[in-house]
Amino acid sequence: MISDRELEVLINEVFEYYGYDFSGYSRASLKRRVDRLYQIDGFTYFSDLLSKVRSEPGYVKHLVEEVTVNVTEMFRDPLFYKVVREEILPVLATKPFIRIWHAGCSTGEEVYSMAILLKEANLLHKSLLYATDINAIVLDTAKKGVFPLRMMKQYSENYMISGGKNDFSDYYTANYGLAKFSDEFTGKMVFSQHNLVSDGSFNEFDLIMCRNVLIYFDKNLQDRALQLFDSSLACLGYLALGTKETIKFSTVQDRFQQLNREKIWKKVK
Repeated sequence: MISDRELEVLINEVFEYYGYDFSGYSRASLKRRVDRLYQIDGFTYFSDLLSKVRSEPGYVKHLVEEVTVNVTEMFRDPLFYKVVREEILPVLATKPFIRIWHAGCSTGEEVYSMAILLKEANLLHKSLLYATDINAIVLDTAKKGVFPLRMMKQYSENYMISGGKNDFSDYYTANYGLAKFSDEFTGKMVFSQHNLVSDGSFNEFDLIMCRNVLIYFDKNLQDRALQLFDSSLACLGYLALGTKETIKFSTVQDRFQQLNREKIWKKVK
């Protein structure tokens, strides 16, 4: 177990040597994950961990993979997707082209969920989905569009609750315990490494999805990310956050109106 002071040293070293900035992450969450890494990799002394970080760039990639949270599923919170399906997409349908950014997309399950919604709304052909994450390894998984077949029963149930009418298995091919989603979906996706802490805006979007990422940031970093989303959204665009996240008390809250009980806000200024 590392001390609070050692955690601060590690944060500074990772930033100084490699540019990964975890200074705005919730200390309690970050410390739990570094402690887990410390135990799994069998460190006895903090100095050994620090030495490995300084001398082995490959190990730092492993560290970033372990401490960034990558928990997701298809059609997670299906009633949220029902609102997107029934209230957001009909509005976006009036646009000649639709740009959607999944910030902190992890292994991509929610990106593929959105692609299915767009296809069923006959909007996929004029849409582009940008999927970004700080973690290059999870992005590689997302690009492949391959997920464990054992998860499909749960994902199919989520899909049906979200208002899906088709047979969910029509969207993937099952083989050797894996489900490979249609190349039609990946053809409309752009995957890229992006750090919400240090990177800026890179396009203008009609919908930004960033669900269950801000809960791991402290208030200052949450506000910085929300300002980034504000500057990246078109006027009357939508921002969707996770169930425990909000823009209340942020510096951008007066520029948005919350749509309903789901965590979706419309940019009005």
